[in-house]
Amino acid sequence: MSLYEMFTSKGPSGFGYGATAEQVTQGLKLDGKTILVTGCNSGLGLETLRVLALRGARVVALARTLEKATAACAQAGSGPGKAVPLACELSDPQSVRACVAEVKRLGLKLDAIICNAGIMALPKLTKSHGYELQFFTNHIGHFLLVTGLLAQLTEDGRVVVLSSDAHTRAPRGGIEFDNLSGDKGYGAWRQYGQAKFANLLFAKELARRFEGTRKTANAVHPGVINTNLARNLNPMVGFILASVGPLALKTVAQGAATQVWAAVSPGAAGLSGQYLSHSNVAKPRADANDPALAKRLWEESEKIVAGLGS
Repeated sequence: MSLYEMFTSKGPSGFGYGATAEQVTQGLKLDGKTILVTGCNSGLGLETLRVLALRGARVVALARTLEKATAACAQAGSGPGKAVPLACELSDPQSVRACVAEVKRLGLKLDAIICNAGIMALPKLTKSHGYELQFFTNHIGHFLLVTGLLAQLTEDGRVVVLSSDAHTRAPRGGIEFDNLSGDKGYGAWRQYGQAKFANLLFAKELARRFEGTRKTANAVHPGVINTNLARNLNPMVGFILASVGPLALKTVAQGAATQVWAAVSPGAAGLSGQYLSHSNVAKPRADANDPALAKRLWEESEKIVAGLGS
């Protein structure tokens, strides 16, 4: 496929690789909708915040600190009433629980939760609460946040979990349940792949638990984008990304499209338990469709969360 065909081709949704978040929401009026977005202060999260606010939604904008969340809302043009900035450090369970409590205290009912935040390819093993940091931040942090807010979802609320095609880099079996600390072996991309695999399984199991309701859960591959997520990469890799970006990488506007489409588009309303890419249904690695594996991860995640205390 030529670059021209890649950027212009469209899938069943009517959108494709080159679609932007503004394009997939063109004509939508989101007034009265409240959508929570993690990692709102840069990259895909900031663009998601901007476009959702542009279409009229009130955005519950989460960043590691209240100052970063507030600054993001101002940068995105989201004034009072259109955004609710909150602190949520996903690697800190106390911060996540405080965020959940504040959402509940404010009485916010959520039409969608977009789990956008994440860290990628840490060069050396780093831990939080005894667990490898990418798994703990990208998966456990979001697991704690979303499960804490399930009662706040509206009857047709949607949960969108940012995964990645990097889930294919996960180790054999998908999740190393005997090595969640990383002590038995660590690889920057292997553990990142495992975290993204966990994100995918979480969406799958959540969708199963939503069966019989109008609520949905899906996982998303945004595409390859040169954002702050790549800050830990080898400098040479960063140079290559910057060099080939205009030809091979999505822009931030394009990268945010699929998660925004999944969260608000009428075309995504009937989808649940899917892996989405370029605003269309895609195929993940085969074992990502294993319901027993997804259930086991959920149960293991519950044990981890219970062990963190209150």
